[in-house]
Amino acid sequence: MLDQLTADATIAAARPALETRGHARWVRVSHWLLTASILVLAFSGFVILMAHPRLYWGETGNDLTPALIELPISRNHRHGGWVDREPVGGPPSAISANRTYSIFNQNGWGRSLHFLAAWFVVGPGAFYLVAGLVSGHFRRHLWPRLRGSQPRIVWAELVNHMRLKVPAATGGPDYGLLQKCAYCGVVFVAMPLAVLTGLAMSPTVAAAYPFLQGVLGGFQSARTIHFFSFVAIVLFAIAHVIMVIASGFRRQMRGMTLGR
Repeated sequence: MLDQLTADATIAAARPALETRGHARWVRVSHWLLTASILVLAFSGFVILMAHPRLYWGETGNDLTPALIELPISRNHRHGGWVDREPVGGPPSAISANRTYSIFNQNGWGRSLHFLAAWFVVGPGAFYLVAGLVSGHFRRHLWPRLRGSQPRIVWAELVNHMRLKVPAATGGPDYGLLQKCAYCGVVFVAMPLAVLTGLAMSPTVAAAYPFLQGVLGGFQSARTIHFFSFVAIVLFAIAHVIMVIASGFRRQMRGMTLGR
């Protein structure tokens, strides 16, 4: 018990003084636009993936090539292949164009919705990055500081988060070390990767800037990176909601909606 109290005191000492005000207006607006967009992207992206739940690495990949990962999310998963080859008149030959099952491929609307929702991530996301850099928001609130990165503090925060023992919310941007690392990972790594790989998969963008796919290792590599980047964003969102509830849901929502 004494060790736990000491660890909690160490964490509190390493954090800046708690703020009494809520989040800035531009942070709140960006937050809710990005939230709505990510929900739509998650739904439409899942529908798109159902049509071909296989991930590859390289330039090409299809049902007849080995998959890097096969996701069991629709009846297209492990479909059983093609019908037996049947000879056609004349010299020995074969056809194998018919599948042994009815595929799910109703994802045209999902692709259109996914593409539309993506621009509501790019726009507010770009604004958030520029405003965060210019205003000093990242430097003051998100960037991890060396004084709070000692192994003892990191371990204590990790244990507290695993036990859902988090400090009470103040309704403002006062984040712990693990929260700062998670935010920076999403803002500066996962989200930019998701946008870049999404652009690389666009036929129009790929035709105008073919080097994008080459840098990422090919079209299928871009698709695989895009998938894992968005999985990281979704996992962050789930953990984020859990932490909001554990630290004081009403106060957190007031801070992110009304700004107080």
